[in-house]
Amino acid sequence: MGMVVVISLPLIIFSIVLGFGCYFLGRARGRQDVRTNAQVYGVPTPPPGTVTNTSTYASSYPSSPPPVFHTKPDNFANI
Repeated sequence: MGMVVVISLPLIIFSIVLGFGCYFLGRARGRQDVRTNAQVYGVPTPPPGTVTNTSTYASSYPSSPPPVFHTKPDNFANI
């Protein structure tokens, strides 16, 4: 003997409506969070109350090397 699982039509419709509702409400909330709390990428700021000396701060981090520009050789290099 087998079991018969009956799923009613109102349950299916309710699941679809619930899925769309969660999707649209979540999307609206995500967009609101982006507008109010923008993500900032970069060096974090020191905590309040700390004293930063610019000369020691600059000397503790070496500067980046100068950029190297690679150029494609022109046709006169093949002669």
